[in-house]
Amino acid sequence: MTVVSSREFASNQEKYFDMALNEQIYVQRERDNVMFILTTANDNDDFDLELAKSRRNDEMTSSQDFRKFLKTLP
Repeated sequence: MTVVSSREFASNQEKYFDMALNEQIYVQRERDNVMFILTTANDNDDFDLELAKSRRNDEMTSSQDFRKFLKTLP
């Protein structure tokens, strides 16, 4: 798991897309303190794009709360 700022991500997109092949990348947008998750998905995965689209507005949280949650994980 790697957390980067949106500015760092914008400057080094290729690097973080390559890293996302092996781990989840969390991009924190500084302007409004929102966190995005960059992860891989392809036709062979059980990834449901429609489900993700329907949930994107229902599961918002601040990046500070998300970081606190991540620290509680083993």
